[in-house]
Amino acid sequence: MSQDDPIKQRLNLEIEGMSVNQLTELGNQAIQMGLIAGHGYRRGQYEILRQGKVVLLPPQEALIYLQDLVRSISE
Repeated sequence: MSQDDPIKQRLNLEIEGMSVNQLTELGNQAIQMGLIAGHGYRRGQYEILRQGKVVLLPPQEALIYLQDLVRSISE
């Protein structure tokens, strides 16, 4: 292991934390817009409750899904 491994690990954790925050903020925005009923992590996936159905996606795909959903109403 090189000396920069702890730095890379810390950076990866910070990036992951930013993604979680972005997902949370976007999910909350979608709730306020009436687009979804709820959202959150479940068993390593991101759960979105929409129109009486549960959508489970990997976090990155969930971010894109929510961005597209919000964008479709904003346009």
